[in-house]
Amino acid sequence: MPVTYGVLGPLVAFVDGRPARLGGPRQRAVLAVLLLRSGQVVPIGVLVDAVWAEQPPAWAANLLQGYVSGLRKELGRDSIETCEPGYRMTVTADAFDLRRFERLAADGNAALTQGKTDNALDLLGSALDLWRGPALADISSEGTLAPSVARLEEMRVAVRELRAEAQLNAGEARDAATALAVIVDEHPLREEPRALLMLALYRCGRQAEALEVFRRGRDALVSELGIEPGAALRDLEQAILRQDAGLGGRTERPTSESAADWPAALDGTDASMGAAANPAPVPDRRQRTVLVAALDGGSIPALIAMAEPLVRGEEGAELIIATTVHDVAALSASVTALTAARTELGRRGVKCRVAAFTSLTPGSDLARLAHEQDAALLLVDAPAGLLEDARLMTLLEQAPCDVAVLVPGPHRDGPVLVTFGGADHDWAAVELGAWFCRRTGTILQLAGSLAGSGGRDASRLLANASLAVQRALGVAAEPLLIEPRADALVAAAGGAGLVVVGLTERWRRDGVGRARTALATAGTQPTLLVRRGLRPGGLASRDPGTRYTWTVAGLG
Repeated sequence: MPVTYGVLGPLVAFVDGRPARLGGPRQRAVLAVLLLRSGQVVPIGVLVDAVWAEQPPAWAANLLQGYVSGLRKELGRDSIETCEPGYRMTVTADAFDLRRFERLAADGNAALTQGKTDNALDLLGSALDLWRGPALADISSEGTLAPSVARLEEMRVAVRELRAEAQLNAGEARDAATALAVIVDEHPLREEPRALLMLALYRCGRQAEALEVFRRGRDALVSELGIEPGAALRDLEQAILRQDAGLGGRTERPTSESAADWPAALDGTDASMGAAANPAPVPDRRQRTVLVAALDGGSIPALIAMAEPLVRGEEGAELIIATTVHDVAALSASVTALTAARTELGRRGVKCRVAAFTSLTPGSDLARLAHEQDAALLLVDAPAGLLEDARLMTLLEQAPCDVAVLVPGPHRDGPVLVTFGGADHDWAAVELGAWFCRRTGTILQLAGSLAGSGGRDASRLLANASLAVQRALGVAAEPLLIEPRADALVAAAGGAGLVVVGLTERWRRDGVGRARTALATAGTQPTLLVRRGLRPGGLASRDPGTRYTWTVAGLG
């Protein structure tokens, strides 16, 4: 019997065209997690976290079995497979609204990149039409589901921005301005939609309003985050003040559909200037921002040393260095130190902005900064208590991008060692390790267990990861099989120059774990603890597609 599913709004399923009875909130949460990880085995622990967050009952596994049984009765016995150590659903793309959305969004983004504007408008519009309201609106966004819901909503905003960009390219500046004004109102600290809105208003002949949009954005960034707008936004303001011909002037679609009218509108000819002008480039989606966020101001030099190779010499990449202080008295010294660091980085050819501000909730405020500046990676120093520190826990919970927590150690030459077991955060660690190796020319080593379940070692898993990294980046990875003991892992890491390790799937409840703690406290080299992001960033595909399975495509 055909079954279709929807998560772009309240959770729904249809069996032979009739609405399925999906049970109460907890049973629906189980189905939502299985759908969002379609094709993957979802461990029982992950499902328990999704249903009960931090306080599962002792009999949670038995209740979970009951929920799965109830879903099978309604959706079909074969709808959910039992696969150690959990369950798996496999849903075809045509039967799942999220997959259709991803496909339409990716095709629309490709069409926009290729200059097929009308096609992009149709595809992106069709993608947005699939939404019936906020994602999973009928399910409490707690535990494992919270990042998934945030991820879906972020994808929706990204496609809204893409469609507004397509409208702008098609000469529909007035419609683009209307759509972008809503996005800017919802996300006042995001610079890319603000730049697009300025350009749309200018092309409508509303120069003063475009400049006012810049002024309000700058005031918000300075007052909320203590940071100036990026170069793209500042350059656009100056271009508007100059009435730069490259901005394209008025590009509204003419009311007449005559063939003679269209070429001028489409190629950006500004009749008032009497000259052909190519439309100004929209903000570069390929720009990669690495945010260095210091919980302890004294950690800034070590964080900069770790982050600098990732952005130095890469076109469009920038470094943002941010720190918070508890009171105004400490603000001046912090700004002075950051400014000195910015000046020195500039001498070395690194594009950099800095921000310092007072905060009583630094974890939340730094996570918000990562969101508003569209950071690809947030690099933060490790507090003494690691995941027992409330600031770091909040930052890991709320930051939308990949987060790497730096546990310092002596710098030395050696390979980048990534411990790998195939979990989501492990794949994020591989991506980051490969990024370091590509930028520095260092050897990448993937470490796995010498003895796994069923007596099989991890060599096949490591080989698959190595092939994927080679295909996407041209970075070869050497396998390293070790005994599954903490002391063996520490010994294997002894010759590495950097160790990168993903957090456990249940880091909220279980913390760092014994092996990761051993690595972090060994002190023989710097160690990065990585948490996978909630939305695509510079480490993931630049298309607004899903991140539930890993990808290193698009890594520069």
